[in-house]
Amino acid sequence: MAEPLPRHLLIPFAGRGSPACRAALPSLRLPSLESLLSRLSLVETDMQDESTRSPPHERALAKALGVSAPDGCIPWAALEARQIGIAEPGDREGWGLVALCNWQVGIDDVVLGDPAAIEIDAAESAALLAAAHPFFEEDGIALHPSRTPGRWLARAPIFNGLATASIDRAVGHPISQWSPLAEAARPLRRLQNEMQMLLYTQRVNDDRAARGVPPINSFWLSGTGALQAGVPLADTTAPTVSDALRVAALRDDGAAWAEAWQALDTGAIAGLLADYTAGADITLTLCGDRAAQRYAVQQRGLMSWARSLFDRPRAASVLEAL
Repeated sequence: MAEPLPRHLLIPFAGRGSPACRAALPSLRLPSLESLLSRLSLVETDMQDESTRSPPHERALAKALGVSAPDGCIPWAALEARQIGIAEPGDREGWGLVALCNWQVGIDDVVLGDPAAIEIDAAESAALLAAAHPFFEEDGIALHPSRTPGRWLARAPIFNGLATASIDRAVGHPISQWSPLAEAARPLRRLQNEMQMLLYTQRVNDDRAARGVPPINSFWLSGTGALQAGVPLADTTAPTVSDALRVAALRDDGAAWAEAWQALDTGAIAGLLADYTAGADITLTLCGDRAAQRYAVQQRGLMSWARSLFDRPRAASVLEAL
């Protein structure tokens, strides 16, 4: 019989400090998670604060892939460019991820709406890329389509070493709180202004208005930097990342977040527990606003193992620490 394959499940937004999600924590009942945590050992904690541009789940995923980068410079765009074959393995050029989005203009602030919620299809994304291409090209930025509609891969020296905030940090917050402030980012801020005017005139937005969906009126830049040669390693198996909690967490919808957690507990977590029982070498990484905690299988003494079965960690306490 073949050896069971290792499995690594990474869960962003497992803990959330926003008011409604935090209020939902004490009533969470997650028996599969608690059973699994009683059998695994905490092997690593990455604790910072909520001011980091790269949230804990992105730092944890980057580490699992062998990517080392300063805060705000995890080169997700360069990684995707290499994966889809538009960047060579030795390419040291800077890349950035351009996400089309809806900026929500209020009385005092402009707030970033979630780009994942704009309901853009491949045809709309391609039409807007064609319109935007000359504007980016004037600034020496080459645009390429991403695998995901509404996202473009941008290549230019300006992205090398430019720290940018993850969309998952910025959604729901004023643009000014997370926009790059470095002098090097000034051309990008001007380009953003030009794109706002261009997007306003596009037929795509007329069609979107007729469908009753928000207009695409700007873009968010993230995932900037260059990728080291040989990364990720050829034998690296990427963790399975569950986005089940993301939307509810970003909206601070405590009831939906708790419901999504219940579904995870009876689904992916229960599956991971079954794999552990079958002898698989499993890993679980739980991520919140401040911290990521990685749990893995480790040899323990008989007394320690027996005590863990009767002294199960409460899920709410573990998630609150994230």
